[in-house]
Amino acid sequence: MKKLIPLSVAVAVGLIMRWSVQAADEHKDDAGEVTVKGEVLDMACYLDHGAHGEKHAQCAATCIESGLPVGIKGEDGKTYLLIGEHKPLNKTLAEYAGKTITVKGKLSSRDGINMISNAEIEK
Repeated sequence: MKKLIPLSVAVAVGLIMRWSVQAADEHKDDAGEVTVKGEVLDMACYLDHGAHGEKHAQCAATCIESGLPVGIKGEDGKTYLLIGEHKPLNKTLAEYAGKTITVKGKLSSRDGINMISNAEIEK
């Protein structure tokens, strides 16, 4: 009986810790609606060699139009992958390559990657 009490306490503590970590992860992975202002990027060139800005705008538009991932470099310093409602936004966003726009949508983050889904351009 004396061995059962410490074992029961250890199991209970383990379960409580597991539930609290799961709850924290659920909140961290889904932060809800956000609005982000920043530069539209083609993610391939940006991640590969840091290409962005007006000098890269035409190349970025070409890359985005061809289907490469599109994102936004927010004024908050974070970069976000942008997608529509389970579909690419490339045709909509290509004309904004290298330009600053504001988008809103649902923020998800996992393993250091940020994504705004159901993204819409704020007018």
